[in-house]
Amino acid sequence: MAGLEIRELEAFLALADELHFGRAGERLYLSQSRVSQLLRSLEGRIGARLVDRTSRRVRLTPLGERFLTGLRPAYEALSATVDGARSEAREVGGRLRIGFQGTVDALLMTAITAFQQRHPGCVTEIVEVPFADPFGAVRRGDVDTAIVLMPVAEPDLVLGPVFSRQRQTVALSVRHPLARRASVDAAELDAAPLIAAGPPAPAYWREAHAPTSSPGPAVSTLQEGLTLVAAGRGGMLLCRPTAAYHGRGDVVFVPVEGVPDSVLGMVWHRDGETERVRAFAREVAANTRDRSGDRG
Repeated sequence: MAGLEIRELEAFLALADELHFGRAGERLYLSQSRVSQLLRSLEGRIGARLVDRTSRRVRLTPLGERFLTGLRPAYEALSATVDGARSEAREVGGRLRIGFQGTVDALLMTAITAFQQRHPGCVTEIVEVPFADPFGAVRRGDVDTAIVLMPVAEPDLVLGPVFSRQRQTVALSVRHPLARRASVDAAELDAAPLIAAGPPAPAYWREAHAPTSSPGPAVSTLQEGLTLVAAGRGGMLLCRPTAAYHGRGDVVFVPVEGVPDSVLGMVWHRDGETERVRAFAREVAANTRDRSGDRG
């Protein structure tokens, strides 16, 4: 198989069907001389003649007949495999696995619903992505795309639509001195322990979600973090929709001034981009564009 050219095989198959260099060339959109050149190259690789040609007729040699018998089903199987992969990459059907961090907010649900209505042949699955591993599910192929908290600076991932800008809150124990405040500012949090995601989340991502000079415990899940918050081990930054979804009686959520808003982004692996992913990205962009700057 070393150095084998698919065009040589196609020229031989067309010639075997047509038994005429001109018609074989027309079928392949090649000149007659190019078909002859491809055949000579193939025969050179094999080391024997596959076709006898005279001024009056073209016919396969006995070796050419045997070669044709083995080649045609193999070529058809290869073509079917390529066509199937092309169809899967271009068509919006099958299954789309969508990962998410925190909670599936109204904007994302609107995009998912619009995608399902536009592409009823594609089944969507929604899978939670671990708080401390925002990019792992995409890299492993567990999901086709994921909605994760920004920032994203991963060279092997594509960052698609960015949306759902939300004000930050800090989760605090009801016994915390700041728990009764209407709001707190970034300076007040700087010296306070903030609970953050642990590895494998990259350091820049962990620091963005716990910007403090006194880091608190590292956790793997939001529930672990909120449990430590309730126990008075530190505070935890969460966007407003996630705070509302995870409300509990022993934790309060106080708005924070002076920290960047929480923002979501859609990511997928550079090697895993399909038409399903692209179509979903278009729906996310279309259904979040006008409201992405709403801090609520």
